Amino acid sequence: MQLYSRFVLLLVIGSALAAMTLVDLSPRVDNDFFFATDDPELQASRRIGELFPAADQLLISATAPDIQDPDYIERIEALTQDLEGLGGVASVQSLTRGPSSPGVVADSPIWSRLLLGESPYLTQILLFLDPPSDRPTSDPALIAAVESVLEQHHRAGFVLDISGVPYVIELVRRSLDRDLRAFSAAALVVFGLLIALIYRSARMVAGTLLTCLGACVTTLVLLAILDSPIGLLTANIITIVFVLTLSHIVFLTANWHDLARDPALDGDQLCGAAIARTIEASIWCMTTTLLGFSSLLFATAKPLRELGLAGAVGTVVALVVAFGLYPLFLTDKGRPSTGIAPEEGIGGPIGGPRWTAVAKPAAVITGIAVLVALPGLTSLDTDPNLLSYFAEGSELRQGLERIDKNGGSSPMLIVVSEADGSRLDTPQAQEKMTALHQALEEDPEVGTALSLPILLAEAKRAPMAFLLGWSQLVDIMETPAFGNVAAGFVTPERTQGLYFMRMRESERTTPRSEVVDRLTRAADEHGLQVDWVGGLYPLQASLGRLVEGSLLRGLGGLLVLFVGIGWIVTRSARITAAMIASLVVVPILLLGALGHLGTPIDIISSPAANVAIALGIDSMIHLTSAVRRRRAEGRPQIDAWRSAIAGLWTPILGATAILACGFGIFLLSSFPPTARFGFAVAVGTSIAAFASLVLLPFLATRFSPRQAP
Repeated sequence: MQLYSRFVLLLVIGSALAAMTLVDLSPRVDNDFFFATDDPELQASRRIGELFPAADQLLISATAPDIQDPDYIERIEALTQDLEGLGGVASVQSLTRGPSSPGVVADSPIWSRLLLGESPYLTQILLFLDPPSDRPTSDPALIAAVESVLEQHHRAGFVLDISGVPYVIELVRRSLDRDLRAFSAAALVVFGLLIALIYRSARMVAGTLLTCLGACVTTLVLLAILDSPIGLLTANIITIVFVLTLSHIVFLTANWHDLARDPALDGDQLCGAAIARTIEASIWCMTTTLLGFSSLLFATAKPLRELGLAGAVGTVVALVVAFGLYPLFLTDKGRPSTGIAPEEGIGGPIGGPRWTAVAKPAAVITGIAVLVALPGLTSLDTDPNLLSYFAEGSELRQGLERIDKNGGSSPMLIVVSEADGSRLDTPQAQEKMTALHQALEEDPEVGTALSLPILLAEAKRAPMAFLLGWSQLVDIMETPAFGNVAAGFVTPERTQGLYFMRMRESERTTPRSEVVDRLTRAADEHGLQVDWVGGLYPLQASLGRLVEGSLLRGLGGLLVLFVGIGWIVTRSARITAAMIASLVVVPILLLGALGHLGTPIDIISSPAANVAIALGIDSMIHLTSAVRRRRAEGRPQIDAWRSAIAGLWTPILGATAILACGFGIFLLSSFPPTARFGFAVAVGTSIAAFASLVLLPFLATRFSPRQAP
């Protein structure tokens, strides 16, 4: 054992040294941060990008009391010039760039859609960015440069807001980076203080913190070696690995305290006996958690895959480090007094008559709570709007909402063609495409829509253009003199056309998937075939389905796996059934409450239920293992449960308090998904502790003979 501990100690020290050069804690968030590269939804968007090359865009709105005021026009021109001078900006379109003059914008089919919103007090500026490979600055630096320019021009009576996919991505990255550093550190401090209050031993507190931090550092180094960066979900991996390691330590320490009352065991024997008593249950706990994380490796959503890999690595590392490093701190110093049986000490009242008196009414209340929570499961918001990633009432959120209400904020692309593959520059196709464009613009979820009919409606405003047919107008719009603008809306063969829409997010009540289906049906109804659907909006719709599916598959998979593991651990079909029933209560109560509260379940907060389930599994496995040991000693069923509860209620509740308070720190985050994650884990772990200590024993003993062997 000493050789193993030395190996783990060297591993942790080596990881700490390697972390200085290998580990980058800056979250990596890019345009494809929601999906894996082989995902069909993402491939559709990329295929559209190949057919209709388009630059990334930033959208700026400028609000003023009078947008016709010459002073307003001058400010727009000055702002446009400064934005054009930024490295990484390919071009800018505004009232003073693009249209022949500001006065023609209101009557222009295309410029009115691009530059004007529904509010009569604002106009919009579009920044087209260079391709990422050609930008002299990284996206974070470019966004910071744009923000700096806006700050210089922002003044009373001239309010500037910014939106666009690159901007939203950068805001998410900043929030994750801030939370990763600030709140992970704060959570570790809270963990340390609570551990100190519970153990009241400097040696054990130091051992616990060093062991948990060692597991975290080792996990980060292994992920760096595997080229798995910090992403949307793995930004919380430090806290998750800390928790997984702490769970093993809590139960190892509890068994050590129990065995330490035997004066016949010296320091090394005591440590070995504690490990022997704990390791089997801990290995099964690790197995259930490992399988749960591994199931995410097959998910379509990229963040879930990243969490699956990081969680699987962290789960194994937590067990290895906990049983290798922490025993070095378990010595005769701080050994409790001898001769006191656990059920006669502090645990007695919980394991004795009081538990019997509390269990039945608590089970009845739980049953009522489950019935109340069940309807909430049908109201889960797994498709929250993009603005839910930012705090309500914040200046940033209000700015994004202003842009969203005046033309939409989330892009959606639809590629259409004639069913027989014929050209789209014919009068018959023109009629269909124009009718489809009108139908799309009339949809309440669509803000701004652009397509080939709008482009050619603008071209027809030119002198003598009425003499030309649709095909000739497309020929002209494809020339360099007009910036080859038609290439953005029709393929060179003119067999496929693009509809670009900015979708509304702030007031959406219909699931995105239903909106996408409705818009694609409109194309069918107007005689056009939908070839591809892409953009952030349908990707988010798909992500909502994936989140919902991952909740069902992940939690359901854990429960199915737990049937087999529960049987192996307990050797009892009755107790296994009781464990499953108790475990099911955790996600029902947690998710049902979130559904009733209307709390968004986004991709970042969705794993919270799995974390809570993991804690519930750990507590139940250790508790039933303790019951099995006592039954092997010949104790009656009820007495075995009472004694096991008496010995483990303190570590279970102590661990729950530590975890709930530690994750509760995230409630202070200004990034709503992180706050929701912390809240859900804190509530879920509390439910899991109750299910382990009260519900499981009640169900397991309810219909069993009191003196059954």
